[in-house]
Amino acid sequence: MKGTEVLMAGFGGQGMLLAGKVLAHAAMNAGLEVSWLPSYGPEMRGGTANVIVCISPQPIGSPLITTPRALVAMNLPSLEKFADRVKPGGLILINSTLISHSPGRSDCRVLEVDSRRIAAEAGNDRAANFVMLGAYVGASRVVKAEDVENQIAEEFRGKKERFIPANIAAFHAGCAMTETRM
Repeated sequence: MKGTEVLMAGFGGQGMLLAGKVLAHAAMNAGLEVSWLPSYGPEMRGGTANVIVCISPQPIGSPLITTPRALVAMNLPSLEKFADRVKPGGLILINSTLISHSPGRSDCRVLEVDSRRIAAEAGNDRAANFVMLGAYVGASRVVKAEDVENQIAEEFRGKKERFIPANIAAFHAGCAMTETRM
């Protein structure tokens, strides 16, 4: 496996930092080198929030990446801010629930994901972040789906255990949609 980087961006409260954390832990538990670099405004919910996750079999020189191989954009401001930074040949996943614009990149694979609808069908309309994470993992194959599933279960263990089945179902629904579209 070559190293890769993904920038996950949206409004605070959309779960991009959590999705990035789950991805980072899943990769780390699989024996890969990982960095997780969050960035968010002081207003938290509703403000901007993004995270860069770097995954590699080799040590990672810097967690700060200006041109990632992939972008997961949950809202239009994130797409507009970061789409031009994705490396040519990269992957751009768009939350089509909130974004109706194209990134205008013919040199990247673009996947539109109706994350809210897919999450609702999976049993939790608030799990759009895990649908997008599933779509990213399914399209990139950066980690095994079962490693992410295990990490979602770990993340929600205890008081939030009731959310595990729907969040895992949302993740798998995101993975499955890439099988038919990529």
